[in-house]
Formats: sequence, C-alpha cells, structure tokens
Amino acid sequence: MKLSQRPTEPPDPSTVPVDRVLLATEGRPIPPSAIRFAARWHAPVRVFSVARVHGISFAFPNPWLMPSRKEWQEQRDIVEEAIKALEKRGVEATGHVVGTRKATRAILREAERDGSNVIVMAADPPQNRFAADLMWSQEPYRVRRRAGVPVYLVIPDQRPEGT
Repeated sequence: MKLSQRPTEPPDPSTVPVDRVLLATEGRPIPPSAIRFAARWHAPVRVFSVARVHGISFAFPNPWLMPSRKEWQEQRDIVEEAIKALEKRGVEATGHVVGTRKATRAILREAERDGSNVIVMAADPPQNRFAADLMWSQEPYRVRRRAGVPVYLVIPDQRPEGT
C-alpha cells in the first residue's frame, strides 16, 4: 500500500466538499459525537465496522481465530444503531460489517470502493507512535496516516482533531 504524501491533519471540515462519508470503526462502539460529526455534511453515509480476526495458523484461517457469532452480532448492532441515529438526523445511511486482521486496509478499500470523500472515526487519545503500532485501539491513527482522503478522528466527548 502506497503511503500518502499529504499532511496527516485534515483540513477544516467546513471547507471540504463532500458527496459521501465513510463512518468507520475498528470494532469499538460509535459514539454520538462521531455520528453528529458524520451527519454535518448531510451527505449519504456508509457505516463500516470491522470484526477482528485474531490471526491465522499455518497461513490458513482457523475457526477458533475468527470472530464468534457474538462478536459478529455486536458489530452488526453497532452498525444498525449508527444507521438509525443518522436516519433520525435526516441523513441517508447504509452499512455493513467485514471480518479481517487488517482493519486499516479494509477501511481504506471501503472508502475507495464507496467513493467516500472523507472518513470519520472514533478514536482514543493518541499514544506514543512506537507503542501505538502494537495497539488495535490506535487503528484510527494508522488509517489517517495512510488515507488519501481527509480522516476526521472524534475523541468521545471532545471536538474532532483537525477542527
């Protein structure tokens, strides 16, 4: 995957023309603040969630490493709740869940496939970059570094980074 040459800080959201929004999560619940932020453009929103595949064995996926039925249902519920909240705000929304070990790659592919102009994600506060590369919870920052479109990270109960 080619790294983007653009700065990691996204532009002011009021200056970005948006036709489609990708509201993505690497598995965490989507907070209301991220839903409000995604709805600000009144553009169609694609809600996308990743059910984490925990690994492979001998280069083949194994059933015990795949998401359980409960994990799949949790992700479906997250997507469904976000869609309902967006529709209450008068925003057209669709969504789905995929299982993968590489959440960043899946999110970026979905943004490209869907033609999204921006990506909105909930994020924990940033950590030390070395330690963050080992943490699943820092996935939004990896998405931001590799994305070719603006990525707005919403830290729950705070304003999104870059605004």
